Amino acid sequence: MTSTADFLRDTSYRALPAEFFAAAPVSPAPSPQWVVFNDALAAQLGLPQDAATPELLEWLSGGAPPAGRENIALAYSGHQFGGWNPLLGDGRAAMLGEIVAPDGSTYDVHLKGSGPTKFARRGDGRATLSAMLREYIVSEAMAGLKIPTTRALAVVATGAPVYRETTHPGAVLTRIARSHVRVGTFQYAANEDARRDDGHKLTRALADHCIARHFPELAGQKDAYLAFYGAVVARQARLIARWMLVGFIHGVMNTDNMSIAGETIDFGPCAFMDGFNRRQVFSSIDAAGRYAFNRQAPIASWNLARLAETLLPLFDPDDAVALRKAQETLEGFQPAYVAALAHGLERKLGLKPGDSANEPLIARMWRLLETGKADFTLFFRRLTQVAAGADETAFLDLFAETDAAAREEAANFLAEWRAVTAGEDFPSRLALMRASNPVVIARNHRVEQALAAANEGDLAPFWRLCAALKDPFQDPAPPERPEDDLEAPPRPEERVHETFCGT
Repeated sequence: MTSTADFLRDTSYRALPAEFFAAAPVSPAPSPQWVVFNDALAAQLGLPQDAATPELLEWLSGGAPPAGRENIALAYSGHQFGGWNPLLGDGRAAMLGEIVAPDGSTYDVHLKGSGPTKFARRGDGRATLSAMLREYIVSEAMAGLKIPTTRALAVVATGAPVYRETTHPGAVLTRIARSHVRVGTFQYAANEDARRDDGHKLTRALADHCIARHFPELAGQKDAYLAFYGAVVARQARLIARWMLVGFIHGVMNTDNMSIAGETIDFGPCAFMDGFNRRQVFSSIDAAGRYAFNRQAPIASWNLARLAETLLPLFDPDDAVALRKAQETLEGFQPAYVAALAHGLERKLGLKPGDSANEPLIARMWRLLETGKADFTLFFRRLTQVAAGADETAFLDLFAETDAAAREEAANFLAEWRAVTAGEDFPSRLALMRASNPVVIARNHRVEQALAAANEGDLAPFWRLCAALKDPFQDPAPPERPEDDLEAPPRPEERVHETFCGT
């Protein structure tokens, strides 16, 4: 019988110079228990049925890895809220290995909350159950929305308390990702190269590793390092546009939280916007609004500029030429982002692709959302219902909390939208609207309610929310009680105004 150990191979990260990682001490949980095991993801990865064995439970709770293996913690640097830190690294995480899925894709298997490492910086290396379940919920929500993201294979309760403001149950999350190489990893390599003054060995080794594993089509190409950078820029442009289209706010877009694979990674104080506010911030540690909703694209570009700085020596031996190449490549971010955002909005609004009337209508839509403060998700959901023949009242009622002028402007917007979208091909565009506008998102108040119940031993709200998020474009099962309606926005007393990192 094939076991999970046969599918889990040692990480290819070990092929990098030893400076990039350190041994992660084994820190067995006193009483590990499965809280969540993602059977659907396990099947996608090609794991055997009934993979959640006692052996796997030990590995995924921070215990001894497979025989002959050693978990490693990854080193990286980063700009955190704009401030430079030359050494961050996996302070409470460890790389267990990697899996090659049936489609040939390779995924890292990474533990979070598995105990302190060399990079712990006086932290306890642990994670709370609620923080790990939050990452599970939101990462699976992103997967359901078809947004590139890391995934969660499992959450294991450790049986040990974790001390934050109060005592919390501890847990370990197993994260599945195409890569754990971050912009901060390249910053670490470049910083170490500069400190040693022995060429650019670490930066080159890391770039070669990333090209071989994530961009093999670039191997051997002329200007392969510049093409690699351009590919990362393009992926990030598309990713940030996808975030914006669903009102997602990452909350902590430090350079160590930007994956070169173009996946959403590190779900700390992230949240989905309810009432529209382009300056919306949820993170309790982002007082200045650096990572606000409308700042995500500029910050992504800023992070990518930091990546370019690390790669300049690989672009060209002439500093001026290298800088020019980097700037020209980075200049491609904004048009790629704008194009991806416009394409997504055309689908969400049921517009004819590339029509000259689209841009003025989209601009009017943003103004209406800003002045009317309508619920972002319900705006598109109700518009889709109107497109399918529903009465306009429910759409117009989204603006009832502001003033009569906002409701009138919403009616005028609808009239213009009808004129722009008219045409025999509208049924096909309506299908795109339905496939682009989610019914259910991981609303902040529902996430917090699920986590509070889980801390008390009740996982029913968690499972109900996760079930709806698997297919967010379909109507969920009718709620038994009105207060359980997953589509509904929060009541005033339910609104979440602040989210936390969890560390």
